Amino acid sequence: MSLERYKAKFLFYQGRFQENLILEVSDGTILRAASKEHFKGQTVTDLGHVALLPGTVNTHNHSFQSLVRGFGDDMPFFDWRDQGIYKYSLSLKKEDIYTGALFAFGEMLKHGITTVCDFFYIQDNGNENAKAVIQAAKDLGIRLVLARCFYDWQTGPKRYQEKPKEARARCLELMKEYETDSMVTITPAPHSPHAASREMILAAFQVAQETNSMFHIHVAEARYEVENIQKETGLTPLLYLDRLGVVTNKMVMVHGVWLSDKEIALMASRGVKLSYNPSSNMFLGDGIAPIKKILDQKVTIALGTDGACSNNKTSLFEEMRMAALLQKVHCLDSSVITAEQVFQMGTENGGKVLGLPIGKLEAGYRADFVTVSLDNLELYPLQNLHKNVVYSFSPTTIDEVVVNGKKIFSKGQLLTISEEEIIEKVSQLTRHW
Repeated sequence: MSLERYKAKFLFYQGRFQENLILEVSDGTILRAASKEHFKGQTVTDLGHVALLPGTVNTHNHSFQSLVRGFGDDMPFFDWRDQGIYKYSLSLKKEDIYTGALFAFGEMLKHGITTVCDFFYIQDNGNENAKAVIQAAKDLGIRLVLARCFYDWQTGPKRYQEKPKEARARCLELMKEYETDSMVTITPAPHSPHAASREMILAAFQVAQETNSMFHIHVAEARYEVENIQKETGLTPLLYLDRLGVVTNKMVMVHGVWLSDKEIALMASRGVKLSYNPSSNMFLGDGIAPIKKILDQKVTIALGTDGACSNNKTSLFEEMRMAALLQKVHCLDSSVITAEQVFQMGTENGGKVLGLPIGKLEAGYRADFVTVSLDNLELYPLQNLHKNVVYSFSPTTIDEVVVNGKKIFSKGQLLTISEEEIIEKVSQLTRHW
């Protein structure tokens, strides 16, 4: 059994940065955080003049979309989709999808993301592409939740589409294959009320029920989607999903930009969780999610970056800042949301939304953490480190990233697969696009 003890200037513990605490880790799990007096005479690794904080949790991403970053920027939504994602995803082979995942996950690790939920939908009538994403995560060392998409929208690309029975069988097969892997979780993910039929949504929900897993679904991201669902069903998206019987505490709603008060109350009463993607919602001109109303209803909210062609950054620290500032200006109230709240969204709440023991530096949680150098101008003055991490943080302050007790990034370098190797792969792939 491996046993490590880490000392830092500050340790984020029980909701605040504290001094004179030591973190004890064994085989990828945190045993305890305690004062230095508890460890007299024992070996302790002094990390130096750093703050040690939980790794951030990215609850929504599409890794292959990193390859299309910059190809559809500043375009209307449908041009962005058709000339970017649709156009280039049609040519991606299995090895290209692996490269895209290395690209996305490598950048995330550099930015302090230790767990990512990748909402993956280029299925090609099987699981081989999904396995390529999983392999990339394992090769790099990031913790992965693979949200396997259920998609049968006839106007979408053929390689995304499946029949409900096929999607169900393949998702269960993938879940079975990785059920003993502590670094990989598979969860069903009906794409959305517009890109997954009633039968497809129910197939994904049945998998979630049978396996006691979460399920992820895009809901009310853009106004056109709400209008189309209303025309087809007479109901707004979440009320339509409720009519199908799938609105439960296992639902992770992605986006939730255009929600009615009735839908927000329904979320609260059923225990629905939200993955809020503020930068993506701004980038695509989708609108501003009513986060204040959702918070007032005690709904659990976590953060996501979305794909890197609709953001275009992959940093949860950036999403914390954007989440807070966007809500302040939207509500014309600088006190409407705090640094402490959005920091919790990017860490502890990410664990709650994904159903994993991550996002906190406490006993029983996974040893996923980030050390931040305090020898940087961005974090001074030090009297309120919590605020500084959210509002003035820069990725250059990240010193080391540890996932499952293993150091993955240190002193500007990925330690598993080099940044140079990833750049070469991406350059070769995209050179003639």
